[in-house]
Amino acid sequence: MNTLIINQSNSENLENFSEILKKDKNSIINEALELFFEEEQKKLLEKNIADENALTNLDFDEFWNDVDLDD
Repeated sequence: MNTLIINQSNSENLENFSEILKKDKNSIINEALELFFEEEQKKLLEKNIADENALTNLDFDEFWNDVDLDD
């Protein structure tokens, strides 16, 4: 497994919040990662939907192009 390196600020916050919340550091890190992954998943889904819509949405002229309304 790779070694995780946490910067000084995050390390201090982790220590402080561990004491304030009476939670162990591993729990805090795991909860934070779960939130991070959920948010990133939402962003990816939204981006995929936007990309898909960009491919399928036609503007007015594109939609009506080649439609003959004369009967």
